Amino acid sequence: MTIASAFPEEMSKGKGKHVPEENSPLLPSLQKEDGEFNEFNGASFPGAVFNLSTTIVGAGIMSLPATMKVLGLVPGIFMIVFFAFLTEASIEFLIRFSRVGKSVSYGGVMGDSFGKIGRMLLQICVIVNNVGVMIVYMIIIDSLSYSSALSVALAVIFVVITAGIAVIKLLNGSIPMPKLFPAIPDLASVWNLFTAVPVLVTAFICHYNVHSIDNELEDSSQIKPIVRTSLALCSTVYIATSFFGYLLFGESTLPDVLANFDENLGIPYSSVFSDVVRVSYALHLMLVFPMIFHALRLNLDGLLFPKARPLSTDNCRFTVISVALLSLIFLAANFIPSIWDAFQFTGATAAVCIGFIFPAAMTLRDPHGIATLQDKLLSTLMILLAVLSNGVAIYSDASSLFTTTKASDQL
Repeated sequence: MTIASAFPEEMSKGKGKHVPEENSPLLPSLQKEDGEFNEFNGASFPGAVFNLSTTIVGAGIMSLPATMKVLGLVPGIFMIVFFAFLTEASIEFLIRFSRVGKSVSYGGVMGDSFGKIGRMLLQICVIVNNVGVMIVYMIIIDSLSYSSALSVALAVIFVVITAGIAVIKLLNGSIPMPKLFPAIPDLASVWNLFTAVPVLVTAFICHYNVHSIDNELEDSSQIKPIVRTSLALCSTVYIATSFFGYLLFGESTLPDVLANFDENLGIPYSSVFSDVVRVSYALHLMLVFPMIFHALRLNLDGLLFPKARPLSTDNCRFTVISVALLSLIFLAANFIPSIWDAFQFTGATAAVCIGFIFPAAMTLRDPHGIATLQDKLLSTLMILLAVLSNGVAIYSDASSLFTTTKASDQL
């Protein structure tokens, strides 16, 4: 299934609306002589759930055990559930305002609320977020030394194997129980807790693909249960990964938990299990990469060439943009030392805008007069939490960087 289609009125019997270029397929569709596109008639409920879940479960899952190391198990699991509920609320805002404004994309509803400037801001944020995420993918794939339902299944395989190894070692008494709450010996430790927020924000970003999935549905009313089902599935995978990853490696958990599998796991056939885990997740990233890259390419093209003909009909522009982006991502992945650093930047800037600030802002602006008092209170809270928590995270990261640099200079 493609994540979007050029003409849903040809594809989806119940929708009957034209979708602009930003929701075009991953690759140009085969066009028949009579002008029709060779597509299918609507997406199924399970297919839409797995499509959305594939967008959500990306490289962020590899840093979630490290967030448990920072926060402790109890606050960490609570924060995963909390962000899932916030994500559902923000997507509900997007869908509701899209229906009233007859928008068929995130860019469209931002344009409806904030005009051309709002649409451009969204495009910039999607570009920054997706470049950051794909740099993380490249770092992980490079570290593996291996140069949509399937991708979710591969992520589940990773969770199951990790859980099995953790349980075996726990029963053998070879690993201690992890800490339930964070250790806070000083003020710096308090600031450090906020560094987990950008990682959690990035872990739930899927908003720029929600409209594409909605446009493929024959019954638009299904989008809300699809979002809830997908978030429940992904939250379960996230909690299991965080718990068992941190249980297995404890205070030795690295920002990229896959790097922990380089060491001997202390069980029979350790190297075999490590290879299976690493290969399964490498395959997962390879399946997710095109979906993220598709949104990146279209948003960059829309930002640079807003008046040009559709990208799917211009092979030269399509190739040049694709090659340029892939080259940039590959080079950046070789200079950024850790996926934690990439998540800190994208999660505290572009991702938090896409996931929470923009949907809350359009609700507060309320161009169609449909927001309730409860909606506006939740939106205000969402913006305050997003700005304050990510602002503190940026301050903490900058402070740690300054301290490390100063210590290095003294040596």
